[in-house]
This record gives sequence, structure tokens and C-alpha cells, in this order.
Amino acid sequence: MSIENNWGRIKSVPKNEFITLIGHDDLLEPNYLAIMNDLIQKHPEASLYQSHFKYINETGSLLNICKPMDEIQYAHEFLACFMCDTINSTGTGYMMRSKDYDAVGGMDCSFDNLIFADYALWIDLMLKGYKATSPEITFQYRIHNSLSKTTGGQQYQQAFENFLQFVIDRAKTNDKIKMITERYGKTMMLYYCESLSHRLLKTPRNQREIVVSEFIDKCRHYAEILIPGQAFDPSKEFRIRIAKQLDNSSLSRNTFLLIKKFFPKAF
Repeated sequence: MSIENNWGRIKSVPKNEFITLIGHDDLLEPNYLAIMNDLIQKHPEASLYQSHFKYINETGSLLNICKPMDEIQYAHEFLACFMCDTINSTGTGYMMRSKDYDAVGGMDCSFDNLIFADYALWIDLMLKGYKATSPEITFQYRIHNSLSKTTGGQQYQQAFENFLQFVIDRAKTNDKIKMITERYGKTMMLYYCESLSHRLLKTPRNQREIVVSEFIDKCRHYAEILIPGQAFDPSKEFRIRIAKQLDNSSLSRNTFLLIKKFFPKAF
């Protein structure tokens, strides 16, 4: 079945009091359940539990350790870290109560390839309480050519729009989410406008319905809602401007892809 159907079925299968989610090639350390149990006992009011973790490659070699996280973190604080790129988060390692997972509707499978769906789920769960995180390293997340890396620009862009709409909806009912969105939304919008413009540029034209200039206009539209009254002109950013220019013709797109192939750090 598709990744969306696979994760979506979690809501309908029998579950015990607590559940965790794990990618098929990620690894739980032998102390994972013991650490989670201690964390639950220490923070019975938390609605999400997590620990620190390692990044490994295809062969299991260590790549990096995740960025440090506070022991207690609320939804708006998590969103602020996401918007400023000061937190590492994966679809593996989190633990939650099954009743809370079902109450928030589980993983939102309307996100293409579930890109950003996990962030939305963690925020909704934290809105019911908070996230408690252990400083212990209890799992290993494998970096490889996952869907997040291989997903085309069109799907990634649509998933990002879903996430923006999610944030807009939550900001309407939560003053702290609204405050964080207005404070750090511009940083997030510029980051993703740049990165997704280049992802679109690298996606063959026959595999997408949108051009870079149209996506930039979409970013302007969402910025008007997310950060009203704040100046937002992505075309002033060099990498965004060059992506728009290169996407104007097949010759410039193909030249860019050729340069990118032989000189991957050129752009």
C-alpha cells in the first residue's frame, strides 16, 4: 500500500495505551522503552514523549547527533524552533497515548508523501499538553534517499502549502501559535521559498504543473496571511531570483542541471 494508506490505517487498528512510530530501517536502542517509561512517570501530564538521537548512514556509521532539546517544550516553542531551523525532528522515536493520537485525527494523510505531516501531528499533540524529552540517546535515524529527499518539487510544494494552511488554522485559535507565526514566519517563508524554488527547478518540467515564478507568488500570498503588515519580497534574495530566471526557458534549466550535476556545490 502507499505510504499514506500505511500510516493512515493506524487510527483503525487495535492499540495499547501507548504507541510509537518508527521507520522500517531506523533503530531503537535497547534502553528505549525503559527511558520512555521513566519519562512518562516523571511527566504524566505530557502528551508527547521524545529523546535525543543519532543520525546514521546506510551502513550504520554515525553521521551526527541531533541538536539539543529542552526537557519540556510546548507547541508554540516547537513551532518556533522549526521555523528557525534550531531543532531536529524525525518520524521516529516519539511516543504518545493512543487515545490522544486518535483524538487529534492521527497522521494527516492529505500531505503528499506525508511531508510535513509529522510536524503537524506533533504540534497538535503538544497542544493537548506538552512534549517531554529525555537527554538520553535512545534511537538511530537512518539518512538515505528517503521520500523526503526524492520527492519532486511539485509534491513538496503542495505539502508545504498544506502545512502553511495548518499553521494558519492553528494561529486562529491559539494566541501563542499566532505570536510565534508573526515573529518567525518570515524566516520560515524565505527559507522554504528558496529551497523549494530550487527543488522545483530541479524537477523536470513535464513532472510539475507549476513554474518557479508561480510558486514565488504563492509564497507572497501566504506571507500576507501569516505575517500581515510585514515586508516580504523574496525576489530580493539572490538564490530565489536566479531560480526564477533559470526556470524561464528549457535552455537555462538544462544548463543549470548540467552544472549542478558536475559541480553540485555551485548553487
